[in-house]
Amino acid sequence: MSEDVTQLLVDWRAGDEKALEALLPLVYDELRKRARALLRLERQGHTLDGTALVHEVYVKLVDQKQSSWQNRAQFFGLAAEAMRNILVDHARARHRQKRGGDGVKLRLSNGLQVAEAKRDVDLVRLDDALQALEKLDPRQSRIVELRYFAGLTIEETAEALHASPATIKRSWNTARLWLLREMSA
Repeated sequence: MSEDVTQLLVDWRAGDEKALEALLPLVYDELRKRARALLRLERQGHTLDGTALVHEVYVKLVDQKQSSWQNRAQFFGLAAEAMRNILVDHARARHRQKRGGDGVKLRLSNGLQVAEAKRDVDLVRLDDALQALEKLDPRQSRIVELRYFAGLTIEETAEALHASPATIKRSWNTARLWLLREMSA
């Protein structure tokens, strides 16, 4: 399936509209699964559901037709970035409505948490910390985004970033610990 997705992305980027029609069924279920996993970490009663989040991501991705996707991992990386932006925008809007009330909470999971850090985290603060990390080390920030928001494995992240799995694992561990420290401050 990975090869099929990659080829369809290349074909779509080259202007083949039928490739998009063939691509959507292949990626839709995976995007919904990842969206539902992210939303399970959100507060109860969130106004977005997995389907709505995927549809918002789809609108953003269709506008990105000219992206230089080379493979499935990069596509899901871009989808992760879109999901992150949508959820953070939603959280910021909710936070503004509450005028300084509690931010939207989610649990740091998918390997982001260490045993003693099983607490809720403000999504807006997480995004702010990721932006600070991006200034220090853009690659580590991207690794967190791919692993946490896209749910990519170490190997898939390595493929998307053209790096070795060992390098990604080291950077992932460093970024995860840095974020936990930042989020605890």
